[in-house]
Amino acid sequence: MATNSSFQDLRIWQESMDLAVEIYRATSDFPKHETYGLVSQMRRAAVSVPSNIAEGKGHRSDPEFVRFLFHARGSLLELQTQLLIARRLRYLSEEKADELCRISDDIARGLNALINKFRERAA
Repeated sequence: MATNSSFQDLRIWQESMDLAVEIYRATSDFPKHETYGLVSQMRRAAVSVPSNIAEGKGHRSDPEFVRFLFHARGSLLELQTQLLIARRLRYLSEEKADELCRISDDIARGLNALINKFRERAA
């Protein structure tokens, strides 16, 4: 059974919340014609990461939690792809894109570690 701590206590949730805020800030300077395109997609993917972690934690069973962690990882991979597109389009500076990619890589490693931990416990 997943522990009784809150999803807000999870470091990975906190880091993914910070990333979501950074994505909102970074996309605020994108061209207006991208408001309903890349901006919307990036924001939705970024918000989906901590949202799936929280939802999975709420199910209170390890297999369900792992399923939602996989959803969070999928959203993170979407976001990483969108960051690369934004870099190629020069909507993000190289420095900002590198920073956001580094943060997302750290979160991906954390998600993978959490997935492995809870899969082992469920086995």
